[in-house]
Amino acid sequence: MNDAESSRLTLLRFLERVQGRDLSRTRRWIADEERREAERRVGEARRPSAPGWLIERGLDRINIVAVHTGECWDPGKRVKPASREQAIDALRQQVPACTKCRPDTALGIEV
Repeated sequence: MNDAESSRLTLLRFLERVQGRDLSRTRRWIADEERREAERRVGEARRPSAPGWLIERGLDRINIVAVHTGECWDPGKRVKPASREQAIDALRQQVPACTKCRPDTALGIEV
């Protein structure tokens, strides 16, 4: 065996070690990603369902200032979950409906 063959074999052994480390690292990344995905699924399963309707209160937290659907993208900071009946009652008492999510339309009430 000459030096060229032995040096080629040495390089191939080195490549094998490097690729082995790369494979181990990739397997760790895969395991970490699988763990994160499992945690995300558990979190979604435990998340409470969104309320159907929201009542927004004023700064004094007494006056009702708007009614929203539970899926409204702009409900304000002072909202509380409400039942369908509470939302309907608020709208009938002239509480404004959100102009973005239109709960009055969703409830079939004309304001």
